[in-house]
Amino acid sequence: MASKQIDVNYVAKLARLELSEDEINTFQPQLEAILGYMNKLEELDVDGIEPTAHASPIFNSIREDVAKESLSKEAFLQNAPDQSNGQLRVPKVIE
Repeated sequence: MASKQIDVNYVAKLARLELSEDEINTFQPQLEAILGYMNKLEELDVDGIEPTAHASPIFNSIREDVAKESLSKEAFLQNAPDQSNGQLRVPKVIE
């Protein structure tokens, strides 16, 4: 367990959450257990281990950017839920 008690209200405020008293009582031991586990990880000897982003090396994971032929206008509009005058119609989003 962590040596200090976590202020769940403060953490909730940072996350812009409103928690009930029951939720605070539920999350308090959960957050303390998480920090307790993090303290346990600090005990590991990692001298000489190079930091990595992945557990195993990953190379060339990005596909080559190749231009391909896209759908024709007619095929695109055939799948459109709503169209007007040969164009895709979408709901108005600005009032």
